[in-house]
Amino acid sequence: MLKIAVPNKGSLAETAAQMLDEAGYRGRRDGKELIVVDARNEVEFFFLRPRDIATYVGSGALDVGITGRDLLLDSGSPALEIEGLGFARSTFRFAGPAGRFGDARDLEGQRVASSYTGLVEQHLAQHGVTAELVRLDGAVESAVRLGVADAVADVVETGATLRAQGLEVFGEPILESEAVLITNDAGEHGTDKPGLATLKRRLDGVIVARDFVLVDYDIERSRLDAAIGIASGFESATVSPLHDPDWVAVRVMVRSQETNQIMDALADVGARAIIVTNIHAARI
Repeated sequence: MLKIAVPNKGSLAETAAQMLDEAGYRGRRDGKELIVVDARNEVEFFFLRPRDIATYVGSGALDVGITGRDLLLDSGSPALEIEGLGFARSTFRFAGPAGRFGDARDLEGQRVASSYTGLVEQHLAQHGVTAELVRLDGAVESAVRLGVADAVADVVETGATLRAQGLEVFGEPILESEAVLITNDAGEHGTDKPGLATLKRRLDGVIVARDFVLVDYDIERSRLDAAIGIASGFESATVSPLHDPDWVAVRVMVRSQETNQIMDALADVGARAIIVTNIHAARI
């Protein structure tokens, strides 16, 4: 069986569980379950702390896992990222007192507080900077005001929390993170281990189903090329004849975020009966 590590709590857990459910895998019925066997799909799920998943996968104890890119890189694990999963996106950045620092080089010899000291150490080393790292498990924004650090490195969304503590972001982003699928090269099969290709294909299908919708419409044959120029489909549009030989029915996949603009443009070139349908599952 393919052994899969899944986050047991936190921001990664709910969406990861939902993706696996949409991909056709059995989830846990009780939040206290630590192991779930899905015999039909020949996989075994292990529910672990997100921070520990890269360690288990990297050691070869488990075959594959879902965790954050930031947690993977911070762990120092030899686990390998297969692909991003498109959720739990975040930006990791430095912040310090307003006007004090300009970029990472200004941190030479300074104290930097973070919950991701491994990640910060790697980034500073790439810039030839040596700093004293202070590991904190949370609320690093207070570290400067309390005199524990000169600067911090943390996930930044709006920056409002940092500004409330008199801090501002500086320098280039340390990392653009998101949930990722990871595996390892341990064992006989490495990244080709049985079941992994199926898992990846199913998760890819969930991502496509979330990012795309189906658009159906009718249009006169004489205007078909103009309509196809607006939305050509994932590979190519599906065009079917109608009872009226001068008209055709068209079906295309389009990105969901572009749906309304595409509908407007299709209507402008003469499309009628434009209908949008969500995609439940897909294989691309």
